[in-house]
Amino acid sequence: MDVKDYYKVLGVEKTATAEQIKKAYRKLAVKYHPDKNPGDKASEEKFKEINEAYEVLSDVEKRKKYDQFGENYKYYEQHGGRPEDYDWSQFGGGGGQRGGGYSYQGGNMDDIFGGAGGEGNFSDFFEQLFGSRFSGGGRRQQQQGPGRGRDIQATMEVSLEDAYTGATRQVEVSGGRLNIKLKPGLYEGQVIRLKGKGAPGRKGGENGDLLISVHLAPHPQYELKGQDIYTDLAVPLYTAVLGGKLTVPTPGASLNMNIPAGTDSGKVFRLKGKGLPAYDNNGAAGDLYIKAMIHLPKKLSDKEKELFQQLSQLNENGHA
Repeated sequence: MDVKDYYKVLGVEKTATAEQIKKAYRKLAVKYHPDKNPGDKASEEKFKEINEAYEVLSDVEKRKKYDQFGENYKYYEQHGGRPEDYDWSQFGGGGGQRGGGYSYQGGNMDDIFGGAGGEGNFSDFFEQLFGSRFSGGGRRQQQQGPGRGRDIQATMEVSLEDAYTGATRQVEVSGGRLNIKLKPGLYEGQVIRLKGKGAPGRKGGENGDLLISVHLAPHPQYELKGQDIYTDLAVPLYTAVLGGKLTVPTPGASLNMNIPAGTDSGKVFRLKGKGLPAYDNNGAAGDLYIKAMIHLPKKLSDKEKELFQQLSQLNENGHA
């Protein structure tokens, strides 16, 4: 059986940079997230597969070992070798026992792939290659001591309003519910680490962590660029001509704004410090940019039409 191709899972080349891998992962994680595909088992399995691939390829050391292992094993298998005859010593610096027991004397295979003390436990990875015999009662299992549980990765979609003001979310972890307090200023791609909320440790070892990647949902009214927020504001014709006050909606509380007389359509106003707050930096925030969009009246009364005609004549005569 071939090693699972994590590059193919994420749809990237083997030469992909860390940024390209992260971008591909985020795109697929959003597409196949269980919240967007309720009850779809295929999407749920795909989501798990995507996270598994990203856990390996996003870590420099794990990716290096995965590349080395995958290439060597595939070459060996394609030339007629059997898994039980494969010489594992090249991966751990010691002599490997050959035969049906699949034990490895030169080192713990979880250690090689970062499982015992790192973020990942790759027993499932090897079971895919060798079947359940590899993890079922051999010397390898007896040699394992306490080990840290693996980290669990998840994606959380957050509205711009919640990112602006902060919020409380409830997530389900290991059958229990956990309340998470979201601080103002969350940004796209931010990772929230919940210590000890990942997979349970082995034989008394500490639990892994829960890593939640933040995805900011697109907003129909606002555009976010860094910490700056951009929006359009409908300005009545009479207010644009004569000036006045308007209420401006924001992702937080609404604001009152003075519109100068003679405001042109397309004019942009900047409200300093009214953009997205800076995470963990009290008082710092981006700016809010408001583009005035002059709203023309659609239905005019006879009197209004008459007055507009008088204005037009005054303008033609050079008095306006």
